[in-house]
Amino acid sequence: MQADRQHGFTLIEVLVALAVLTIALSAVMRTLSQGIDLSAGLRDRNIALWVAQNRLAEHQIRNDWPAQDTTEGTSEMAGREWRWREQVAGTPEPALRRIEIEVRVANNDQALAHLVGFLPRPATAPSATAP
Repeated sequence: MQADRQHGFTLIEVLVALAVLTIALSAVMRTLSQGIDLSAGLRDRNIALWVAQNRLAEHQIRNDWPAQDTTEGTSEMAGREWRWREQVAGTPEPALRRIEIEVRVANNDQALAHLVGFLPRPATAPSATAP
């Protein structure tokens, strides 16, 4: 006579399966976390570039001819405060100024955007002559 054998998993088999499942799920969670961090970093860099482009566009619209100097300030965009620094330098062409703009998050020292542009010397208004 044969003894009835129970069919099923032993405790060791269940523990090994749970360990494998835990390792797999932790790897998936780590990958998702890295993806979220990467997405947030790209968003911040994109917004920082917009801040730099806005600074350059403001100079162009105002027809500025800034002094060769370094200036700093802050701007708000996307609900956050951004620090920018502009360095204006001369160029071999006297009618152009080089402007270099760096943008950071207000509480961080790492530059997220770096933009270089050129500003032409504003055309002087023709002098009015009396008839």
